[in-house]
This record gives sequence, structure tokens and C-alpha cells, in this order.
Amino acid sequence: MINNFLRENKIVAGILTVLRLYLGYEWMTAGYHKLTGGFDASGFLKGAIANPVKGPEGNVLYGWYVDFLQHLALPNAHIFNTIVPLGEFLVGLGLILGCLTTAAAFFALVMNFAYMFAGTISSNPMDILLGVFIIAAGYNAGRIGLDRWVIPFINKFAAKNNNTDHVKRSA
Repeated sequence: MINNFLRENKIVAGILTVLRLYLGYEWMTAGYHKLTGGFDASGFLKGAIANPVKGPEGNVLYGWYVDFLQHLALPNAHIFNTIVPLGEFLVGLGLILGCLTTAAAFFALVMNFAYMFAGTISSNPMDILLGVFIIAAGYNAGRIGLDRWVIPFINKFAAKNNNTDHVKRSA
């Protein structure tokens, strides 16, 4: 019932547009400032490795993530210096334009969780909550945006390719 309400109601589409614009602005400006401000992830990565998230008993909760940061992310910080700000900017742009909205919200959630696994709380819980509503709403979240034209085009293209693949397998 709630799922149908989120996915089909036109008033909800308007509310989701406001949430989407807010969240998109936050992501896009964060990415823009990193792209234009000489962003270097190595300091953040070193801090997350040195001070991992710990439980009440003092044990490291996400050891696997600390290993990922230490052995993959930090040695390749130059790559993360590009993909983090670019990813943030593109997620923001997608949310603002309402283009591939659910994909943008999904990648926003991935980044939010990555920051939280590293021990950064900031606005991440609120961003996650808004992102969950946007993903749950699906197409309705981008109805007032470019998804109105992009999603039907993708569906038409996918259906055309699916029919072509079926014909090829039958022959």
C-alpha cells in the first residue's frame, strides 16, 4: 500500500522532486568543491585507517573496510581523488535533473555508506533516509524531471534488443 502510494501518487512525485533537488544540490556542490579545490583523499583515508569505527567493547567493527582502505584505496589515492568528486558531482547532477534518478540515488547511498564505514557521520544518516525514499519511489521520483523521457526511451530500446535476441536464439 505505501509502496504503491510512493510509486504512483502525483503529489508524492512533487514532494520527491523537492527532496531530490535538495539532495542533488548537496551532492553536486560537495563534488564541485572537491573538483575545483584540489581534493586529496589520502588524509581522509589515513584518518579512517588510524581511527576505525569501534564497538562498545573497543573492537573494530568494519575490519574488512579498514583493510580495503589500507590495501586498495590508500595506495591508489590518486584514482580516488578523481572518482570521488566526479561521482559526487554526477550523482548530484542526476538527482537535480531527475535523470536516471534511482541509479543516482543508489550510488549516493553507496557513497553515504562508504563514508559511514569510515567513521564519518555528518549528514549521511539523513541523506540515506532521503535516498531510501527516492529509491523506493522508483520512476515516480524522477517523474518531474528527465526520467519522464529517458526511462521510456531506455525501456523501448531494451524491448527492441530483447526481441532481436529472441529472434537470433530461435534461428
